[in-house]
Amino acid sequence: MPQHRVAFVLGGGGVLGAGEVGMLRALLEAGISPDLVVGTSVGALNGAFIAADPSVEATVRLAEIWRRLSAEGGVFSGSLADRVGTAVRSRTHLHRRGPLRELLAEHLPVERIEDLAVPFQCVAASIERAAEHWFTTGSLSDAVMASAAVPGLLAPVKIGDEHYLDGGLVNSIPVSRAVELGARTVYVLQVGRIERPLTPPTKPWDVALVAFEIARRHRFAADMAALPADVVAHVLPSGDETPQGMAQLRYRDVRRVGRRVERAHAATAAYLGAQGLTAAGRATGGGA
Repeated sequence: MPQHRVAFVLGGGGVLGAGEVGMLRALLEAGISPDLVVGTSVGALNGAFIAADPSVEATVRLAEIWRRLSAEGGVFSGSLADRVGTAVRSRTHLHRRGPLRELLAEHLPVERIEDLAVPFQCVAASIERAAEHWFTTGSLSDAVMASAAVPGLLAPVKIGDEHYLDGGLVNSIPVSRAVELGARTVYVLQVGRIERPLTPPTKPWDVALVAFEIARRHRFAADMAALPADVVAHVLPSGDETPQGMAQLRYRDVRRVGRRVERAHAATAAYLGAQGLTAAGRATGGGA
């Protein structure tokens, strides 16, 4: 198995994933490039774009794509009547997946995972096997669609004989996969939720959110605690004022996209500078 020394790990998080674009820009401006990119959900989308072109210019284009998503006609656009109609017809989800597939077809420069400039993998949850599934070859758009199929918002994606849902259900911040593939310096791009302590739910609709957060954070904490001694992981700051409670679930609230990109860029650039992490940091692993 090839050794991918430097990995970018991009976690899930819906609209909060805009912050990952700022983190990517800061990393590449510092001369830090990935040998491997792994992603979950919106992190799979961001990761696919950067694996296709790991350059500062690509992050500028990706930020523009996010700004386009914030305008009318984005992936989760549509009137209340449209969403209700889709829910009535499907009985399982609120949005058509056509807009997301069209966005990927328009902007991804390659069709297959193995044609990307940087090795890339993304994860989805197999319904039939109740297990994580890693996409390593084949259709890039299918893999990203499967990884980002948020339950209740988008339909499960059928590939072969299996159906897939959002990778965040099984591995929201896939540090362990990067280590398994040989990474020894890992840059963790997360959307900020792990930076805010959880509190007991006070409303009925907060119960499911808190339960999901416990599960995702427990997996991430366990993976971080199990890192081998020769692996250095940098959990990059989002710089964002992460919303609490149900505000985290406002997946269509894209008004702060530009602000999230810029705050994450500034926070990550400051972190890298404080740690002395530049292109030379690839050889030394940088700070702890």
